[in-house]
Amino acid sequence: MDKDIKPNQIYTTEEAQKYLKVSNSTIKRLLKNGILRANKVGGRYKILGSEMIILVSPKAEKKARKLYFNLKTKTQNVIKKW
Repeated sequence: MDKDIKPNQIYTTEEAQKYLKVSNSTIKRLLKNGILRANKVGGRYKILGSEMIILVSPKAEKKARKLYFNLKTKTQNVIKKW
């Protein structure tokens, strides 16, 4: 296994688990909550390397938090108008 995550490489959940050094249940939780995006092919998740890089990059995480809070605020405003 290479040390570097390749952005255009496709990884299985098992490979992603090893690269990210997390448990199987954590990978499942990340996928279920949409924190780690993946495509299901033949009943198995396939994860693009760039998605794992986004997950572990502090700069990308800051952008993701900002996006999340903006979306949350917009959603709350829409709900209030109902």
